[in-house]
Amino acid sequence: MAIITQTLFPVTAATPPSSSLFSLSRFSRYRHLSSSPAGKILSPTSFPPLLFLCFPTFSICFSLSSFRCFDETFFLGILRSASRKFGLATKTKSVATMAANDEFTGNPKHQLEKLFDASLKLTVPDEPGVEPLVAASAGKFGDYQCNNAMGIWSIIKGKGTQFRGPPAVGQALITNLPTSEIVESCSVAGPGFINVVLSAKWMAKSIENMLNNGIDTWAPTLLVKRAVVDFSSPNIAKEMHVGHLRSTIIGDTLARMLEYSKVEVLRRNHVGDWGTQFGMLIEYLFEKFPDTDSVTESAIGDLQTFYKASKSKFDLDSDFKEKAQQAVVRLQGGDPIYRKAWAKICEISRTEFAMVYQRLRVELEEKGESFYNPYIANVIEELNSKGLVEESEGARVIFIEGFSIPLIVVKSDGGFNYASTDLAALWYRLNVEKAEWIIYVTDVGQQQHFNMFFKAARKAGWLPDNDKSYPKVNHVGFGLVLGDDGKRFRTRSTEVVRLVDLLDEAKTRSKTVLIERGKDKEWTPEELDQTAEAVGYGAVKYADLKNNRLTNYTFSFEQMLNDKGNTAVYLLYAHARICSIIRKSGKDIDELKKTAKLALDHEDERKLGLHLLRFAETVEEACTNLLPSVLCEYLYNLSEHYTSFYSNCQVNGSAEEASRLLLCEATAIVMRKCFHLLGITPVYKI
Repeated sequence: MAIITQTLFPVTAATPPSSSLFSLSRFSRYRHLSSSPAGKILSPTSFPPLLFLCFPTFSICFSLSSFRCFDETFFLGILRSASRKFGLATKTKSVATMAANDEFTGNPKHQLEKLFDASLKLTVPDEPGVEPLVAASAGKFGDYQCNNAMGIWSIIKGKGTQFRGPPAVGQALITNLPTSEIVESCSVAGPGFINVVLSAKWMAKSIENMLNNGIDTWAPTLLVKRAVVDFSSPNIAKEMHVGHLRSTIIGDTLARMLEYSKVEVLRRNHVGDWGTQFGMLIEYLFEKFPDTDSVTESAIGDLQTFYKASKSKFDLDSDFKEKAQQAVVRLQGGDPIYRKAWAKICEISRTEFAMVYQRLRVELEEKGESFYNPYIANVIEELNSKGLVEESEGARVIFIEGFSIPLIVVKSDGGFNYASTDLAALWYRLNVEKAEWIIYVTDVGQQQHFNMFFKAARKAGWLPDNDKSYPKVNHVGFGLVLGDDGKRFRTRSTEVVRLVDLLDEAKTRSKTVLIERGKDKEWTPEELDQTAEAVGYGAVKYADLKNNRLTNYTFSFEQMLNDKGNTAVYLLYAHARICSIIRKSGKDIDELKKTAKLALDHEDERKLGLHLLRFAETVEEACTNLLPSVLCEYLYNLSEHYTSFYSNCQVNGSAEEASRLLLCEATAIVMRKCFHLLGITPVYKI
């Protein structure tokens, strides 16, 4: 159930002049990347010199989540350019994870990083800054690769080393690896890549450990302890529309992944609840309902229609416009009657927002523009005292290097603006809430604004110059939701699509499909309704999240509700099928966890097990790069690995039934955690 709390601005604080009121919110302008590991320290061996680029072209895994392949020349170019960083780099603060102490916590990448870190200290003791470079690799090159040998060689070759090239360095790194259950074998390939094959026994033990101790044992631990995720942010007195969909579900997923990674997340809804538009809304409210105490949501009716009517009268009636402007002054001045009317309008909006958030299962704490308004004047004064604020054409601005226009912080009429509010909010989040990472989820169209105001904060000394150090800020931009015509998604009457209507349609279509399959005769009405919601809302979320957030995507109910391909429907059905297989076995899965042993002897069993074990590093990558699509790709690939396993490995009634049921259960658990992180409710039968 959605939890929405609100924080009103402190009424005792000094309030800026009336001209400082500002109306824009996050979306007011549609704010809508093989040798044994054991052995003594290896002395350099005599390998003939090797040319760095003389080997045939081959493919090598680079991406942790998708195993995309790159040409050797391209990849080596990346390594050469990166060697200046990884060769002598010190361990700077970055959004990276700490390897857990338990050897069976299910994060092979970090376990291997620990082993190669120890090996590096023995192999090149005079280069203490070198960090292990371990990445997942394609199957034919092993399970993982360590790519340090070439970088180390580029550093030491001019220092009188006895090594004769990267392969010799790689062989030394293998020999100096501490003994560990995790490694089955290692070998040097090509110009020095170290291919690592994991022990199937270790893999099985790690999965068994998760089954008995829970999926949280696989959670990565980020170095950052507290983060703010600023997302959704609709305007008061306006309905949430499809433009808010992306910010809401992307922000929620980022918050969920960070929370799973042991970060305290402050979920902030920076609503547009303050500004000149409230003058016309309040005055129109007084005209329609002289007794504001009796005003209810049902009396006002459709809030969007109410807003449009007040705006129309403001534009056409000069007397009304003058009254509305005076209403702004009185509201800003603290007149209790006007404050009460303002609070009533905000309350009605919040009720409507809460219904949407509840359906989407999104939790937020509201800290809107009104909350930060009392802090703006002092923040601007602090910036001025540091020599950042200058006069320009009657306005007070901050000039930012690299931009042709300045960042306006006080308008020529003395009023504050969008940048003023964002600077005050950033100051508050850094100094009061003590956030180490602040993430803003809005339309890519706001990229310039964020670049400018982030640089202003750096000039003020609020943020370090190095954007990899803490505290840090990130703008998570996203593209538009398009219709079939390639234009912004709207209704046939060219109106913006209301989010409530979109969710209603998703549920209705999902329910229709279930009824066509006869589920209304098998299930209770409640089961049918709950499944229709889970599938319908999940389809809407996944269709958005699976795309790279920076790109536009075309909204299509037909595609997102398809039960084939990379859709939530396909994935939810896959999970339900796994649950059905376990149920049909008649076995007590909890008892099997205690008594049975998992074996990964078949090729498809091993592939599935390996993919399961890459869950933690996938979540880490998705968090670090702020890309929910990475997790979606992992989830879809997991379902594909499971399909191959089930097609080639009989489960129920086989000699390996107990072991394979454990593998089914592990797959279902990881799928459910993925669903949870994506804000999707799993279904257990279909």
